[in-house]
Formats: sequence, C-alpha cells, structure tokens
Amino acid sequence: MFSANAQPREIGVFVFDDFQLLDAAGPISVFEMPVRGMSPPPYHLTVYSMAGGAVRSSSGVSMCSEKLPDNLTLDTLVVSGGEGTRQAMHDKGFLNVIRDLSSRTRRTTSVCSGAVLLAAAGLLDGRRATTHWRRCPDMARHFPEVNVEADRIFVQDGKFWTSAGITAGIDLALALVEDDLGPEVARRAARELVVHHRRHGGQSQFSVMQDVKLLSGRFDPLIDWIRAHLASDLKVEQIAEKAGMSPRNFARVFRSETGTTPARFVEKLRLESARQHVETTGLSLNQIARKTGFGDAERMRMAFIRAYGQPPMVLRRQGRN
Repeated sequence: MFSANAQPREIGVFVFDDFQLLDAAGPISVFEMPVRGMSPPPYHLTVYSMAGGAVRSSSGVSMCSEKLPDNLTLDTLVVSGGEGTRQAMHDKGFLNVIRDLSSRTRRTTSVCSGAVLLAAAGLLDGRRATTHWRRCPDMARHFPEVNVEADRIFVQDGKFWTSAGITAGIDLALALVEDDLGPEVARRAARELVVHHRRHGGQSQFSVMQDVKLLSGRFDPLIDWIRAHLASDLKVEQIAEKAGMSPRNFARVFRSETGTTPARFVEKLRLESARQHVETTGLSLNQIARKTGFGDAERMRMAFIRAYGQPPMVLRRQGRN
C-alpha cells in the first residue's frame, strides 16, 4: 500500500519507432487515475525513448518522449509493443538497454508484442509469458526457452508481467495498480475509464464471435437469444423454430452465414460462458454446468479438455494467479 509520506513510484513507458499507440496510452491512462485522486500522487509517469523527442507510432501519430538517461532507476518499466518490435527484436543495442533497465526496476512489464522484446533480451527464459494471440506461435518458435501461454490476458512470473494484445495493457495496468494500492483504488480507476474491473489474467484472449464470419446481421437477434437460453435444450429444431425456419433450411442457411453448424456454435457459446464462470466466480462446477447447458460437471469437463486441453479446475487455478 501507499503511505502518505511515500515518494511517487516512477513509471517509465518505453517506446520506439512504429510502436502501437494504445500500448502506451492505455497503461498511462490507468496510472493517471490514482494520480488525479490521491495526495501525494502515488505515481510519476514518464515516456522514454532511445533518442528522446517525438516518436512516431504505427498509426502515424507521434508521442513526445524524454531521452533515456544513463543509469535510470524505475519502479515499473512498461515496454510497449507494435509493428516496430519486428525490427527492434534484432537490435542488440536496443535489447541491451532493455536488459539494463530491467536490472534496476522492481517490475518489468510489457504490453502486447512488447513481450517479444523482453524475450529477445533474454529476460523471460524459463518463465511464463503471453503476448498477442497472433504473435504467440512466432514467439514460441523464436524463443523456445519461454513458456508461452497463448490463451491468457496477462501473466505474472516473478517481477515480470506480460499482457496480450493492445487493450489487455489496460487490464495489466489495473492489476498493477491493485497490486500497489489495493482493489478499491483499482476499481475507482476502472470506473473513471469506464472499463471492466477487471478481466483476470487467466481469462481467454478469444471470443466465439472472433471465429465466426457473419455475412450479415441476419442472425444477431437469434444469437442474443441463444446466449440468454444456454441452459435450455437447444436442439436445431428449437432454434430453427425461434428463427421461423424449417430445421433443414435453417441448418443450411446458418452454416452458410457463420461457417459452422448450429450445434457446434451452441457448444462454443456454452464453453465460452462456462469458462468465464469458472475463472471469475466461486460457483461449483455442477452449478456452472447446469447454468450453461452442459447438464453435469463431467460432460463439461470433457468438453473443456477437447476445446482447451485442460479441465475446468486447472483453468480456475490459473485464472486466480
């Protein structure tokens, strides 16, 4: 916790050419909220780069930065990600700077593909980490010493905190604020930003709707209805009746519209809902299974193993780490 006589914690956000703007701005905005509301302010925020001055993001918008001073000591280092990581990960001088900076920080953190830079600097060897789902296979291939956990919002391993794609940096920063100042301060920051407080680190990066290529909004009301009735016996006949179509025609049109069958789509929605309950509530597995339409915990467990390679209780433990 933060005492009234404590000095502000120094938060340094490290950017580079072609960084992702929100990777820096998201955490900065989170850390700003306690600064506004507490006296003395608990954080002092600075954006750093190798040369200082305006640094161009991948969007073309630049962010002002200070030149990285020698022997800088920080409480928390935040390494942003972005397309520029693809070049920076091969720059030995740049990686030496990150390694040196990290040696003088209490916490070293990354947003999105910033984890690739930490890995390239050798800081994540033998550790668990995550990054944007699209970069996870590439990261695992280039850095086999890192235990890449692709399906996580953020991961803490010792002093190292890594987060998934872009907006997950906000979740990470809220977790850091909670770690420093307690859950109530983090909740206030989340309310000010109008974001959830908070997606737990173990929550999935993925959503069913990310995998579904809807050709139109034709079935949007039906999908909302299915989500609200997962505990029902959602056979094709029942869903087709709700859609006002014959079962055969509905199955054909639904597959054409979504790229999957109604039965597979329902199971994906049930899995997504069940996983959220497993990771964020204290409900028993039988309660969750009934609530999400699996009927019993064993049937749900088998569905989890098929989909995620792990049973629900393992994911529940991970979600609380």
